[in-house]
Amino acid sequence: MTDEQEVTDQVVASFDAAKDERFRELMRALVRHAHAFVRETRLTEDEWNAAIGFLTAAGHITTDTRQEFVLLSDVLGISMLTVAVNEPATGDATESTVLGPFFVQDSPRIEPGGDIARGAAGEPSWISGTVTDVHGTPVAGARIEVWEADDDGMYDVQYEDGALAGRAHLFTDAEGRYRFWGLTPTPYPIPDDGPVGRLLEHAGRSPMRAPHLHFKVTAPGHRPLITHIFVADDPYLRSDSVFGVKQSLIRPFDRHEAGTRAPDGSRPDRTWTSASFDIVLRRD
Repeated sequence: MTDEQEVTDQVVASFDAAKDERFRELMRALVRHAHAFVRETRLTEDEWNAAIGFLTAAGHITTDTRQEFVLLSDVLGISMLTVAVNEPATGDATESTVLGPFFVQDSPRIEPGGDIARGAAGEPSWISGTVTDVHGTPVAGARIEVWEADDDGMYDVQYEDGALAGRAHLFTDAEGRYRFWGLTPTPYPIPDDGPVGRLLEHAGRSPMRAPHLHFKVTAPGHRPLITHIFVADDPYLRSDSVFGVKQSLIRPFDRHEAGTRAPDGSRPDRTWTSASFDIVLRRD
């Protein structure tokens, strides 16, 4: 008669011949931890079949613009834990957070001071700052990818028209400075019409994300940075559904009256906000 531990030992041993050492290490650890979960919880066959059904549903709802497995990783905190393991806070370097499921390669380019909104609904927001290394040296020519949801809590890729809005990329100038118009971030729910949404509902958890603006910053000789800035004093900072908030990334978004002169000399005909975000990159 095969006992529980013997099953685990047999499966772990089945990876002994794997040629890739890291693959062998990962699979052995996965088996040990997964089997320990089954033993600890005394998992039933019906529960395991339900889990398989959940993962199958996650696969069925996943598309090129909707990644349910990224959402699952996010709401279980695995995405943020992976960030913590691989990109620990170091000195004065800007902290990392999750990429999220809505990053798009080859976003439109804008010049400094341009507008990433491209027709997306929302209150205008002037975002500016610098990119330097940990010694304070400006990083010229750094590529900054920015993207965010509109005032309805939707990213451009969630619409069916295929238009790119609320996202762009730009480059820092010779002094490492950047500036652009975006939208004042607002709270929004992660997609909750699929299996991950049902998981949150069963858990009594909110799908809401704290309002934020995504940044991805790359420059030769420096480690790539994936981060957000969050709006200060928002109630969802304490219950962000993907655990992505870090205190160092919270920024005040100062509100200005319509007609107030903006830093680029314009006078917006409606209220607008402004925020500053200085980015510090680590050397590669």
